[in-house]
Amino acid sequence: MDADNRIMIKELLFSMENYIRSGGAVMVPILIISFFMWLLIINRAMFLRRLYVKNISRESAGELVKTNQMPDDRYQGANSLLVREFLLARSHDPELDSFILDEIVVRLTASVDSYLAVINVLAGVTPLLGLLGTVLGMMGTFDVITHFGTGNAKAMAGGISVALISTQTGLMVSIPGLYMGGFLFRRANNLKYRIAATGIYLKRFL
Repeated sequence: MDADNRIMIKELLFSMENYIRSGGAVMVPILIISFFMWLLIINRAMFLRRLYVKNISRESAGELVKTNQMPDDRYQGANSLLVREFLLARSHDPELDSFILDEIVVRLTASVDSYLAVINVLAGVTPLLGLLGTVLGMMGTFDVITHFGTGNAKAMAGGISVALISTQTGLMVSIPGLYMGGFLFRRANNLKYRIAATGIYLKRFL
């Protein structure tokens, strides 16, 4: 069974290598961008999920601020994080505490948006690189036609292969990247609304 698995892995790696070679020079930057894009997507998805789960209610957050008690360490959600940072920075002067709370809300909402624009940019760049691969492939095809005419089908197929595979790869990277970017953007907006609403609610306990 182990030998069969090794053979399957070797065949898979060989087919992937052939696929990358067939796509031409733009395949390497497309794959590098895809790697970093998905690294950021996973990072942001885990970060936003942590702010959603193990959270405390808005009412519980108000009680903790009122009694000046820290949330339990098992709670790492958005409301508990807001309360924890506020209690560490509060001055017990209601007017100053209001400004401190506003500053913490702004900082937390800014952290929720981190890297989302980068994800959308990376997802938008890959189809452009695929288009560049299309241009390079067609240039190679026309170069073959110029030198050998239309009789050398094998040489012409190489240029067409570069054009099609690079375009396909760019779209395969871009479409799920744009979808995940939109999904994370919607979750981030929902979280920002929750944080801002909790900040407004906490002001009555200052």
